[in-house]
Amino acid sequence: MNKIGFYITSGLVALLIISSTLFVVDQRQFGVVYSLGQIKDVITEPGLHIKLPPPFQNVSYIDKRLLTLDNQDTEPMLTAEKQRMVIDWYVRWRITDPSNYIRNVGLDEKAGAMQLSRVVRNALQEEINKRTVKELLSVKRETLLQDVKREVLEVVQGAKPWGVDVVDVRITRADYVDAITESVYRRMEAERKRVANELRSTGAAEGEKIRADADRQREVTVANAYRDAQKIKGEGDAEAAKVYADAFGRDAQFAQFYRSLDAYKASFNKKSDVMVVDPSSEFFKAFRSSSGASAPPAASKK
Repeated sequence: MNKIGFYITSGLVALLIISSTLFVVDQRQFGVVYSLGQIKDVITEPGLHIKLPPPFQNVSYIDKRLLTLDNQDTEPMLTAEKQRMVIDWYVRWRITDPSNYIRNVGLDEKAGAMQLSRVVRNALQEEINKRTVKELLSVKRETLLQDVKREVLEVVQGAKPWGVDVVDVRITRADYVDAITESVYRRMEAERKRVANELRSTGAAEGEKIRADADRQREVTVANAYRDAQKIKGEGDAEAAKVYADAFGRDAQFAQFYRSLDAYKASFNKKSDVMVVDPSSEFFKAFRSSSGASAPPAASKK
């Protein structure tokens, strides 16, 4: 029994020792082998690997994928016009040399992200100080970002390389601080109201001008129509007078009789009409005159 227990114990110990010497490196990671606190080897290829059991050798892992660092600092930056701007940015970076990274930066990705964030912010502040708000918001932003990336690479690849590569730097938001933003919005609102009032005033003036011109044209049209009507009426009256004159010239007695009939019809138009006249007046001459009685046969003779 003691031998069996010894064999089992020995097998377990051997299994633990063997398992402590084996480690797996994922394709998304670097495997860093330490020997008594010093970097012994860097494993870049994925798969199963062997090392000495602890405490002679230990292994740690560092991410080799493309990493994203988002800005966490909301402190405003000053432009060339001394305008305070809040800039949101992000960086795409990766660890390329784990040995240099561990020696000069830290043991994990968080340490590199903290230092890289500081470097990127300083480079952004330096470049933004050289540019106006208009340049920051225009197509020249791409030039600014290229300059920032160049300055960051000069730092991380300088005398003490970090073992990292900065792939891209981008600005996601560039805005005024809240106090300035509110002031800008008020100025924009006032400017829009001024433009709207100006357009309303211009529209009202144009409307009055159009209405005045329409009234003038209406008056001119009415006056011309009245003039033409009066002209036509005058020509008609002249023609009627000419006809009357011709009629008087042909048969004066019949013409006088016909005109008297028209006067009688106009005078006795309604049954309620009452006239007080002298029967001996010239108005009833056609009724009294024997010559007036003979006028209708003369008319029929014509």
